[in-house]
Amino acid sequence: MRLYRDYIFDLYGTLVDIRTNEKQQMLWNKMSLFYGYYGADYTPEELEISYGTLVSEKEEKAGHKAEKTDDTEHERLYAHESYPEIPIEEVFRELYTNKGIEAGEELVIHTAQMFRVLSTHHIRLYAGAKELLRQLRDMGRRVYLLSNAQRVFTEQELRYLQIDDYFDGILISSDHGVKKPDERFFRILLDEYQIEPENALMIGNDLDSDIAGAKRIGMDTFYIHSDISPECSRKSDADYTMMKMDLRSLRRQILLR
Repeated sequence: MRLYRDYIFDLYGTLVDIRTNEKQQMLWNKMSLFYGYYGADYTPEELEISYGTLVSEKEEKAGHKAEKTDDTEHERLYAHESYPEIPIEEVFRELYTNKGIEAGEELVIHTAQMFRVLSTHHIRLYAGAKELLRQLRDMGRRVYLLSNAQRVFTEQELRYLQIDDYFDGILISSDHGVKKPDERFFRILLDEYQIEPENALMIGNDLDSDIAGAKRIGMDTFYIHSDISPECSRKSDADYTMMKMDLRSLRRQILLR
């Protein structure tokens, strides 16, 4: 394995093991109570339906504005990504507005983060994640995060996991209205940090979003199959493949190169 100048990581399913469930009844019971504290009275069922409707409307609006890709497989949504191409806090704000409540920025953010905490079963780093990131930085390599995610969630989760300062740059899709595998998201990273694709390695657990997206712009790729890797009918066409999550083994491969 050759040594690259730049290493670009996906987050959820690659560095972080996370399980979320936005369909559980407990979530909507608690969120209904939370909204009620601030005068926005919803039944749990009404709140869940209203949330889903607002998300769908904003997704559709964002889709009309965005450049379409040819591969319809990429229209999938995953709960842990939580609709990454739209700022999800807009949804939580409108849920207040629709009940006649003018919510301030702090309340909106706290509401979104309450939702994330209640819907998260567990979140933790994969074994060896910190050591891998630290070793790359110690070797003088540049390390970046390119994640389909919500800043209102992910920024706090990076801090909680104590890896927020392990990266030379962090790009989160909700900030840009576009997500992997769209080439535009990759090019934002390349342009902002003057990254040459031929000297960069994309590491991720999604053959479509991470691997296919990076290959389209000329990056080498490393596919790691984790427990939350999306199902895919085709075999990995990444330059490197690891069919079992093992970041310690990945670190050894980089060091041995």
